[in-house]
Amino acid sequence: MIKRTLYFGNPAYLKTKDEQLVFESIDTGETKSLPIEDIGVLILDHQQIIISQALIAKLLANNVAFITCDNSHHPTGLLLNLDGHTLQSQKFQAQVEATVPLKKQLWQQTVSTKIYNQAALLQSMRIPIKNMRTLAAEVKSGDSDNNEAVAAAYYWKNIFQIFPDFKRERFGDAPNNLLNYGYAILRAVTARSIVASGLLPTLGIFHKNQYNAYCLADDIMEPYRPFVDKVVVNIVNLNGKFLELTPSMKKELLNIPAMDVMINEEKSPLMVAVQKTTASLAKCFEGKQRKILYPEFI
Repeated sequence: MIKRTLYFGNPAYLKTKDEQLVFESIDTGETKSLPIEDIGVLILDHQQIIISQALIAKLLANNVAFITCDNSHHPTGLLLNLDGHTLQSQKFQAQVEATVPLKKQLWQQTVSTKIYNQAALLQSMRIPIKNMRTLAAEVKSGDSDNNEAVAAAYYWKNIFQIFPDFKRERFGDAPNNLLNYGYAILRAVTARSIVASGLLPTLGIFHKNQYNAYCLADDIMEPYRPFVDKVVVNIVNLNGKFLELTPSMKKELLNIPAMDVMINEEKSPLMVAVQKTTASLAKCFEGKQRKILYPEFI
């Protein structure tokens, strides 16, 4: 069963009883409950939400990705379980000892798949992609020619046709706000799966920012970004240039973990697919296989 993504955007008291998350509305007094084992991602998006320590502990024990939002309603924090796998120490060791050539090969696979998926999204929008296909096929070990950046320049120039001057920037104009929100959800799902696979989310195969606690998540989520982009493109097509983050838009973005993707020639919810990806990565570090299992954008 796919884990659920829960979003709370109103004043509430969250606690636990009998292995359930208990929600009590501060405004209406309404009470609801849900088994904690059914939750994959929890998002708290209001400054008047109170959560008990007992509930936090149970959420983390069940490997729930716990996201908090700031005053502008954008995700700002992520809390994860420290002990996500029974063979964690062994898998940590294999990850730490991974050779530079292996990491370069893994990054080559990651970038190539990302560009292929970006090209597939553009193709679905009837945008020429011959150059993108060529770039994806010619990615070298470690992406030494920086094909990722070349592809990105073409991709972002064409994906939002009503924004011909769009630039992908974290603090840039809309629809950057929608992309940021969607990527934050994807990042949480990826980090959760990395921990569940017994790996360190901090130790990346390409990203190495000393201030980034989720370098590996940022690496592994790259081929999944076009699936988020697809949702944002749909939102833009429906709303035009009026792109202040509304509850209906958030609802669309919160469905990202449950959206169907194709992986290993099978249809799978994105959250499940990410778990397959991180499990395959762990096997690559252990020398059991040489290829990461990534989704294909159809």
